Amino acid sequence: MNPYGIKAIYRFEMARWGRTLWQSLVAPVITTSLYFLVFGSAIGSRMSDMAGVNYGSFIVPGLIMLSVLTQAIMNASFGIYFPKFTGTIYELLSAPISPLETVIAYVGAAATKAVILALVTLATATLFVEVSIDHPLWMLAFLATISVGFCLLGFAIGIWAQNFEQLQVVPMLVVTPLTFLGGVFYSVAAIAEPWRTVTHLNPILYLVSGYRWTFFNVIDVPLWTSVAVMAGSIILPLTMIVWMFRSGYRLKS
Repeated sequence: MNPYGIKAIYRFEMARWGRTLWQSLVAPVITTSLYFLVFGSAIGSRMSDMAGVNYGSFIVPGLIMLSVLTQAIMNASFGIYFPKFTGTIYELLSAPISPLETVIAYVGAAATKAVILALVTLATATLFVEVSIDHPLWMLAFLATISVGFCLLGFAIGIWAQNFEQLQVVPMLVVTPLTFLGGVFYSVAAIAEPWRTVTHLNPILYLVSGYRWTFFNVIDVPLWTSVAVMAGSIILPLTMIVWMFRSGYRLKS
């Protein structure tokens, strides 16, 4: 293990994030605040409770997930794509640092950014609605696990992408719509068939629902299913990354 190499990449990525703090942290928080103003205050005040929870509070975990999933993928994908774009990826591949250490550094930095964004978003939410956390340790565990999983997915996307357009295809056209349709603004129990069954095919539902359970002790799906989906969100992209490094897919050509 090369701790110096990991630390160097980690510090570089965090410094890059600091230089783009407005885009990486402030803009998502402002966007989330607008969601709270519109859905939490304006619309939420006219709606009944959702699953026994005040509607404005109910959407807090979902909005945090909406920000985290998108930003985790974007940060991790750009982190590894930029060396490919500038040509410095060859210096990274020839450096005395293993693929595992490279993944730990880039994904660790991206996950750190995602967790910071989530905590700042949570603090912002308390300015608009009352928020309680029934299982704080589980909340942090779910948050860290989901962040790592989607950072790994973002890392794989960064290797796969050949231009900036491809870099944004998955987060903008796949992850964001699935998150909106994954119970961010509603409980699955509140929608009728066949849409309820269709929603259960959305993997994001299990992440949002499990994370909401850590706040309010209410869940739309079995908790063990949420945990299984979280495990899959790490195993699947990690398997892809291992294959990419072993085959040199879009890394050495």
